[in-house]
Amino acid sequence: MSLRQRYGTPLALAITLALLVKALILYGLWSAFFSAPQAKHMRMPTAKVEQHLLAPASPSPPPHNESRK
Repeated sequence: MSLRQRYGTPLALAITLALLVKALILYGLWSAFFSAPQAKHMRMPTAKVEQHLLAPASPSPPPHNESRK
């Protein structure tokens, strides 16, 4: 069995290897930073988080454009 029959085209092999490496990197980052909270006592009520994230945006103040004479 030739290499091309076993693994397909070199481009397909390169794309597959790149996707596998990216998936491993993403899994490593997730497990390092997002798999568990560092401080379990720092919990916030769900309702308060929802209110903060889903609240309408407050209007920003107008830009400060004073012309100096």
